[in-house]
Amino acid sequence: MERLRHSDIKYLKGVGPARAELLKKELGISSYYDLLYHFPTHYIDRSKIYTISSLEGDVAMVQVKGRFISMATQGEGAKTRLVALFTDGTGLMEVVWFQRVKAIRQAYHIGEEYILFGKPSIFNGRWSMAHPEIDTLESARAREGLRGVYPLTERLRARGITSRQIGAWVQSILPLLPQRLIDPLPPEILSSYRLMGLADALREVHNPQSTATLEKARLRLKFEELFYLQLNILRYTRQRSQQVEGLPFPRIGHFFNTFYQQCLPFPLTEAQKRVIREIRADMGSGRQMNRLLQGDVGSGKTLVALMCMLIALDNGYQACLMAPTEILAHQHYDTLCELLAPIGINVKLLTGSTTAKARRLIHEQLEDGSLHILIGTHAVIEDKVKWARLGLVIIDEQHRFGVAQRAQLWKKNATPPHVLVMTATPIPRTLAMTVYGDLDVSVIDELPPGRRPVKTLLRYEERRMDVYRGVGQQLRQGRQVYIVYPLIKESEKSDLKSLEEGYELIRDTFRDYRVAYVHGKMRQDEKDFQMSLFVKGEAQILVSTTVIEVGVNVPNATIMVIENAERFGLSQLHQLRGRVGRGAAQSYCILMSKVKLARETRQRLEVMTSTTDGFIVAEADLKMRGPGDLEGTLQSGMPIDLKIANLAHDGQVVELARQAASHVLDLDPSLSLPAHQAAAREMHLLFDKTVDWSKIS
Repeated sequence: MERLRHSDIKYLKGVGPARAELLKKELGISSYYDLLYHFPTHYIDRSKIYTISSLEGDVAMVQVKGRFISMATQGEGAKTRLVALFTDGTGLMEVVWFQRVKAIRQAYHIGEEYILFGKPSIFNGRWSMAHPEIDTLESARAREGLRGVYPLTERLRARGITSRQIGAWVQSILPLLPQRLIDPLPPEILSSYRLMGLADALREVHNPQSTATLEKARLRLKFEELFYLQLNILRYTRQRSQQVEGLPFPRIGHFFNTFYQQCLPFPLTEAQKRVIREIRADMGSGRQMNRLLQGDVGSGKTLVALMCMLIALDNGYQACLMAPTEILAHQHYDTLCELLAPIGINVKLLTGSTTAKARRLIHEQLEDGSLHILIGTHAVIEDKVKWARLGLVIIDEQHRFGVAQRAQLWKKNATPPHVLVMTATPIPRTLAMTVYGDLDVSVIDELPPGRRPVKTLLRYEERRMDVYRGVGQQLRQGRQVYIVYPLIKESEKSDLKSLEEGYELIRDTFRDYRVAYVHGKMRQDEKDFQMSLFVKGEAQILVSTTVIEVGVNVPNATIMVIENAERFGLSQLHQLRGRVGRGAAQSYCILMSKVKLARETRQRLEVMTSTTDGFIVAEADLKMRGPGDLEGTLQSGMPIDLKIANLAHDGQVVELARQAASHVLDLDPSLSLPAHQAAAREMHLLFDKTVDWSKIS
């Protein structure tokens, strides 16, 4: 394998320097080894031929056999395309090429028999296929059976590199794979989990002999990929727990007890009590806490965070709460000041808008220890912010901070402070074990008593006036309403126009009520003013973009109308829904959508109407969109790009790989035994160039 690792892809026949540069940039392939580990995403049975007349519905990749009966170039310049008519005797299909028009026209001829392979779709009432793979009958016979379809990019396609070309290059290097390959997985793991050998798995995944053997090969390669990932995570986690000392917080004293007995706004749920016990055990262990706190919107994470800060204060230390936006920082500041007023705790707010005079006072009080709790945005991690005794850092909506930003908090104390990261975006178990596998996880899985689940309804455009009548009823009862527009990118002028037109429509429709208006392009002071109108109840309706996704707590708001809901992801819809249902009154989330929706889009909206459980929503989002698209996944430190495993569908393999990695580390913490050295070497090759973010949070 070492030979393959060090063989430059440019020396492979048919590649050369220019294509090698392109493969490296587009797919990260720079060696024979990289190409061997560029796996097919799916497989097609190339022995089956379909007739054009038999095609129906949403068709996957198929093969059709027939002849071209015409070919014509259309358009000019960059818009030139080649359009051909193809028949198999049962029907006609239009075939279109938008690139390499001249080369295609020269390569294929009218009247000759070919096999086309591609994805057909209906266009102008006729079946159409764009940029198919084309074989002569003779070359097609050599490709019968299961054949892999390799992932590509648009740029590679434009340069004439196809899945078929990638497959041909792979076939040319498979003979270089040693017959007797030293398997890097420990022998006890191979036998315990009945895994196929590495050499056989690599040959089979590129040249499957049957569906059954292919599945065994894919399982082996998925397991191996996830095993190294879990081995790396668990190795760092164990090292940290053994080596990184933490500030000892043995006492529960005056601040905590006074607050619990006299200031608690409502009884804690059993879930909140359990989580506080878990955090208290961490902070009293003498080891540095590194814990993730998950809790759905409205589950009471802030109250848990506050009580943990009081434990730090009782032990003579200061605490910090960092939020991603000024709105959310202000929200936390107002909440904590109100809750802590009776017991005289010094709380300050530090954001980009804090005046120079206020900053000087904050810096002085932090350094002399008289400031107990600092709440702020990224301003709290600036180098000039120094602490006397920082003991606990709480990071809210942690996925919005880059890991490098969070790392700066470690420099604030000689002994690292305890770290608690919080998220209201529920994280599926398989993702948590992988992306956040170095963190201990606590979950608040219970809402405070008196909270009623939000009713979520899907409504189409033709029922808009019915929706407005329902909004009017709530307004007449003294309630407040959010109306959200999908300004996905601030540069989308059409979206901004839609938002402005929506604002005017709402003002015209509800003339007796004051309407506030917020979007991301407004100046901060303007935004804060408009938001404050709604928070104080002076405005009854807030027309907004997703800037209100987090950080606005208005218990009197009972309706959330989300315009063009089909343009939002599930996690974002769930976050927006969490802005209502924060009081005792029944609340509603109305998803406004066009009638014609893609199947997957309709499924996404149906998930929202069927459950208010954030973990069910998150699991569905992971399966529909994959981990790479979930907000914050990449920022929070996914150590490598997975090449074959899929966290959305391979949860059982993740658990098995973690179990196996834990077993190996129990036997051999340093991975120094001969049976484990090959696995250790592979792990180091994958991860030694990455930063150890497990020491950050």
